[in-house]
Amino acid sequence: MTNPVLVEITRGGIVESRHRGSLTVVDTTGDIRLSLGDINLPVFPRSAIKALQAVASFETGAIEEFNLNDAEIALACSSHSGEVDHVKTSENMLKKAGLSVDDLECGAHWPSRETAAYDLARSGGKPCALHNNCSGKHAGMLASAVKRGLETRGYIKPEHELQQRVRRVIESFCGLNLIEAPMGIDGCSLPTWAMPLDRLAFGFARFGTGAGLDAETAQLCDRIRSAVALNPFMVAGTDRFCTRIMEKLGKKAFVKTGAEGVFCASLPELGLGVALKIDDGATRSSELVMAQLLHMLGVVDHYDQLDFAQETTVSILNRNNIKTGEVKAATALANLKI
Repeated sequence: MTNPVLVEITRGGIVESRHRGSLTVVDTTGDIRLSLGDINLPVFPRSAIKALQAVASFETGAIEEFNLNDAEIALACSSHSGEVDHVKTSENMLKKAGLSVDDLECGAHWPSRETAAYDLARSGGKPCALHNNCSGKHAGMLASAVKRGLETRGYIKPEHELQQRVRRVIESFCGLNLIEAPMGIDGCSLPTWAMPLDRLAFGFARFGTGAGLDAETAQLCDRIRSAVALNPFMVAGTDRFCTRIMEKLGKKAFVKTGAEGVFCASLPELGLGVALKIDDGATRSSELVMAQLLHMLGVVDHYDQLDFAQETTVSILNRNNIKTGEVKAATALANLKI
């Protein structure tokens, strides 16, 4: 099926670009409360699923073993911008586990935040694996490997017990079997399994509420969400969408972006999970759709409305700071009702 247009970009009073996609909202019983587009087509969740990967890392007792603090727990869920505090926190996590940057197998890249990259270049520094946006997740996995006495070298391989543990946690939360699911390799070299959006949303409904989970796992989920609510900067970075949203909403919403236009959210007070995919992978559209859904679902209260408006209709400014257009919800998205 052809997915509906969810987002339009305007200029000069007409629509210049359109972004199609699919989305779903699911409750803790697995019932679909809302959907648009083809939600049965398997998608790779990419970094949107990092919270569940963190559950797999920390259910081993690594938090207690290495006295990980809230900022470090939050960083394990992050796609960070490579800013100084992100790098230092990743490095500290590794040190607590008796490891170093040399143990990271995520690869190196320049910080994604321009100012951080410029500062690093001006200082004569070079990017290392700590600057990788996934270094916090990898540091958490390595801490888990050390805690369980597993071989740390090759921890990124699909057959490694650590990644098999991640797969089993995802299966448990999302209620599906991934043994024969399409498997790809993510940007940070970890395996990623494709699944339908409704299963992904179901997993995040359970992550936010603990529904159907054993008491210990539910408590761990709450610990992770609390750490993120206290440290939203660690999950993304300066002026990043995920950070801005969770700074505004705290524990009312856990939101996490992924590559190629995937986005997930957990809404504990409503008992709902959200998953969406923009067909062309555009981040500007996935962010706006998530903001629109949060607004529509009533997560944003009356006092947040004015401030939140900038997330649901985004102005496009040119180099002279002149408004040239908008990124806004298309009719199919704007008219959604639950």
